[in-house]
Amino acid sequence: MKKKSQPRRRAAPAAPRPLAGLLAAALGSLGEGVLVLARPLRKNGFPIVYANAAFCRMSGYEAGELTAATHGLVHVEPADRERISLWTKADGAEHPLSGESYLRRKDGHMFSAAWTFSRVQNTKGKPGHIVVIYRDTTERRGLQKVQGHTQRLEAVGRLAAGVAHDFNNLISVINGYCQILSPMLEDNPKALHEVSQIHNAGRKAAELTRQLLAFGRRQPFAARVIELNQFVRENEPALSRLLGPAGTLELELDEAPACIQTDPEQFQQVLFNLVLNARDALRDRGVVTLRTARRTVSAGLNRRATDPAPGTYVVFTVTDNGTGMDKETQERLFEPFFTTKPKGKGSGLGLATVYGVIQQSNGFINVRSELLVGSTFEIVLPAVTESADPVPLVPAEPTHPAATTRGHETVCVVEADPVLCKMVAGILTSDGYRVIDAANPAEAARRTASIGKAVQLLVINLDREGEKLAKSLQKNGGLRVLDTCDRNAWQTLTWLPSGHQAALPRPFALSELLKAARRLLDAR
Repeated sequence: MKKKSQPRRRAAPAAPRPLAGLLAAALGSLGEGVLVLARPLRKNGFPIVYANAAFCRMSGYEAGELTAATHGLVHVEPADRERISLWTKADGAEHPLSGESYLRRKDGHMFSAAWTFSRVQNTKGKPGHIVVIYRDTTERRGLQKVQGHTQRLEAVGRLAAGVAHDFNNLISVINGYCQILSPMLEDNPKALHEVSQIHNAGRKAAELTRQLLAFGRRQPFAARVIELNQFVRENEPALSRLLGPAGTLELELDEAPACIQTDPEQFQQVLFNLVLNARDALRDRGVVTLRTARRTVSAGLNRRATDPAPGTYVVFTVTDNGTGMDKETQERLFEPFFTTKPKGKGSGLGLATVYGVIQQSNGFINVRSELLVGSTFEIVLPAVTESADPVPLVPAEPTHPAATTRGHETVCVVEADPVLCKMVAGILTSDGYRVIDAANPAEAARRTASIGKAVQLLVINLDREGEKLAKSLQKNGGLRVLDTCDRNAWQTLTWLPSGHQAALPRPFALSELLKAARRLLDAR
């Protein structure tokens, strides 16, 4: 006879985990640090009775080391400990106490943490233990510091660009009148020499304003594709001469092409400034090494706002084994006019110029330095796929007395600075042009309308009102526009043929003004 099957018994439910064990497991798995403190308050703080794994990782201590100490082991700032002590004694201690401060790790280094102290009542409703939650904010504080430094540099850059604009007008006047006076003093060598000294000082001042504009990213930027390895090799002889007997130059260039987009002339200045800066820091057996490499930033590896966007980059580094820099120097390194060199040995604009050029090239620059070890300047620039065009570096032309071009056309000069306006109008008049000068476009419109003749050339620092004036003068046909711009990029007039317009950035030499005017007027 077949036996009757017995019903299958269900397994009994597992016994509930003890509450204390469950709470300990929950605290141990938290990503934020947790300390449980006992009362009463001792001389060095509250005794630690529990520390979870996250806080052990933050502080570098083992759990046993923490539970044998007080919270003063990590809370080393006296102001924090005093505040916590007062909170425990206050009537409102039932409310949590929050703060943020630097705590000390086991290795002696400090880390930033936001913390909240909460009081736990015992079974009788009286103050018992204290629970503290910690969140590591070191990375956030570092990011805020970087962003604050960047914002300060941006503010200084805007100020520098504004100052440079005003200085450019003054320098144009100084250099312009030097050119006017030079031909008049050919029979007086002593006076001609003194005027030449003034002119040399004016040209140096023009170079300083150019560097200020570069830092403030307000300088015209003729970006082209260059192959960085070839560019460095072409400049190697000049860089070696720049180092002289102070040290040797070594190249460690990547074999793969390293094409970037930048202004070749200004990037050459970056090379020279960084190598010159390294040379001044060298000691015995000094070596300056230039390296190139490619770097790929993958998505997810640029978590911070200051990190480059995902993509391929060319990395260019200048490393020296010189004296190095302390942290305070590194923090102010790119500020205009900040220099550690003796008085008269540097303008403090070299690295400010480097910063501006790299920013205009859509790149990043980082510095690593250690005292008595050396420094490394790392420039990270977006890699481009276009082929590089050969770019000859043309040296700047020497300034000569203003040449004569013997014009006869009608020219309208619009310039708000009365001294600069008078000088430009004077040199054009002396060269044969019929000149109408005005302080603003509205005045220029009235004066040109009253003469009843077409204006062939408009010399103006173009803005919206200036463009309206140019359009009204173009109605008679044949207008040329010379923009004495001081902006980062020259904006072309889409309604005017490209050959009938040009830019002459400030400060400009009068010889350049006369040549540019003649070229425009002779253009078909």
